[in-house]
Amino acid sequence: MDTTLASTASAEANALEVNDLRTALKLLEATPGQLLRTNHPVDAYAELAGVYRHVGAGCPVAPPTKIGPAMLFENIKGHPGVRVVTGMMASRKRVGVLLKTAPERLGFRLLEAVEDPIAPVLTKAEVPLCQQMRYSGSEIDILKILPAPTNTPEDAGPYFTMGLLRASDPVTGEHDVTIHRLCVQGKDTISVVFGPGRHIEAFRQKAEKMGKALPVSINIGLDPAVYVAACFEPPTTPQGCDELSVAGALRGKPIELAKCISIDECAIAHAEVVIEGEILPDVRVREDQNTNTGHAMPEFPGYNGPAHPAACVIKVKAITTRRNPILETIVGPGEEHVNLAGIPTEASILHAVEKAMPGRLLNVYAHTSGGGKLLAVMQFKKSIPSDEGRQRQAAMIALSVYSELKHVIVVDDDVDIFDTNDVLWAMTTRYQGDMSTIFIPGVIGHVLDPSQDSSYSRSIIQHGTSCKTIFDCTVPWPVKDRFKRAAFLEVDPTPFLTPSPEPFE
Repeated sequence: MDTTLASTASAEANALEVNDLRTALKLLEATPGQLLRTNHPVDAYAELAGVYRHVGAGCPVAPPTKIGPAMLFENIKGHPGVRVVTGMMASRKRVGVLLKTAPERLGFRLLEAVEDPIAPVLTKAEVPLCQQMRYSGSEIDILKILPAPTNTPEDAGPYFTMGLLRASDPVTGEHDVTIHRLCVQGKDTISVVFGPGRHIEAFRQKAEKMGKALPVSINIGLDPAVYVAACFEPPTTPQGCDELSVAGALRGKPIELAKCISIDECAIAHAEVVIEGEILPDVRVREDQNTNTGHAMPEFPGYNGPAHPAACVIKVKAITTRRNPILETIVGPGEEHVNLAGIPTEASILHAVEKAMPGRLLNVYAHTSGGGKLLAVMQFKKSIPSDEGRQRQAAMIALSVYSELKHVIVVDDDVDIFDTNDVLWAMTTRYQGDMSTIFIPGVIGHVLDPSQDSSYSRSIIQHGTSCKTIFDCTVPWPVKDRFKRAAFLEVDPTPFLTPSPEPFE
């Protein structure tokens, strides 16, 4: 494609308005290299994820893998009329396209949205798009209606990995949306595992103490802005903050909700699939009760997560879908989880450090190798002698604000934090292990970090604690002038990028 055609295609794609998964897919199809559609028959059991591993899952999925296009499977064995898409956000560039923001500015864009929210509204549609098809009572058989993928043969069962739960506090009425691990356990039952401190888990606990079930809608196949906004965590979005307001700000208009047909809760009106149900009080199941694998599914660090011995249970009351629905899924670890979790993390760190020391933290990257949660690279600008040491303070703020963070690498303002080679160059030439490393032992970490155990390190006296580490790869102020990068002539390379028309001789 010549530059004129490429520019025209880019302008046309940018003009497309995104308000749900289908318009997002249209935008990706209009953007070269961002969507691959296939009509080849595929099995939702392990095969679909196995294919996408090669096409576009990315690290930390085990090699061979790479960053590639999103993939729409249009011929799912045993499920005519249902399609499955994966990898919608498995590329930072693609997230930039979907949110119409430069990839390196995504953290800042999310922060702007947090600071200027737009509350969701009820749809005026007589029949919301998410309720074009309805299943209830004896019609409910989850796996006959929806091809929930099993990502590996060792999984506890079929999972809805992009199911966004919406529930309300049974006391205050406050709302929250969050993605949680959802495993199909029976024709009308799904197990759900909540991480520590999650808002909907707090709602569930309140309901259970009252002896009541908690109504919940599971929303699948959404505008990417909704998924990204939903991955914010405290303190940036404390309990009582509805992340759908952040999604509305990203789109410049309210997210539309629809009243559920079988429970007292709302669903996202433009969702491809909605599963309505109730989290039952005082009912628990072993997550792998149907397979006995001992595993749950591949988690973001790249390892199989252990099956939960006592997961909560959702009793399904109804399933509604759009016509010919598109089920959205994620393979577990990989670049998609990095962006879903990492970009909100970047926004949270930027917000906290800017409040403490304005103008010094230039950018943050929640790195791929940490799954968007465990490793952050911070670009810090020292302007005056008294800034020396503040870079370490900024790193400690990041570790405090985002408790799941394990490692922080701090680099100077002349280092590209999104280029791992450049970051490692800084670590190689501007870092000395004995003076540039700060260890903070005995701090609570992420529950899924497998190294947080005394069997791994004698310094860990309690399972789940970690040694947080700061790698200060900045040049000390007194020797700053000795570490100026070689300055090349500034030129415009554009005229030189057109290939020579004549064959090489």
